[in-house]
Amino acid sequence: MNCPNCGAPMRFEGGLESLSCDYCRSLYFPEKNEDGVRILAESSELECPVCAVPLSEAVMDRHRIYYCGRCRGSLIPMTSFALVIEELRAKQGEAAAIPHPPDPKGLRRRILCPRCRRPMDTHYYAGPGNIIIDDCSSCGLDWLDAGELIGIVRAPDHSIPQERDY
Repeated sequence: MNCPNCGAPMRFEGGLESLSCDYCRSLYFPEKNEDGVRILAESSELECPVCAVPLSEAVMDRHRIYYCGRCRGSLIPMTSFALVIEELRAKQGEAAAIPHPPDPKGLRRRILCPRCRRPMDTHYYAGPGNIIIDDCSSCGLDWLDAGELIGIVRAPDHSIPQERDY
């Protein structure tokens, strides 16, 4: 993306949800979309494993991700996945009701990793949320379809001790 102030190329500042211009020192904060994602660049070298359109470079809660504007799926590095969930949970507050189990037919889906182009592993997510996710352990990437990340965030997490009213 180019700087709206001077037209020079902008770069992502690690740990921030903004782009900065080295030339005029401007900061640009893209608006969050309905999924809480800030799009930093409209396209990347990676393609959506579902839609086959270029993924956008994006940021969610200061973590770099890739996002598909068409199907609203997210490609999240495994190193950031737990941190994103933890930070979103802290902002969200109370958990919602336990979601219904996913359709087991979803386990038969085969999508290719956007980076290495090998089949991703499709499995039940081991934490709360009752969802099926796809991952590529060799590339260290998790693919979540639209709504799956928020499903994890809003699900009750029984691994965290709950305060009780006595």
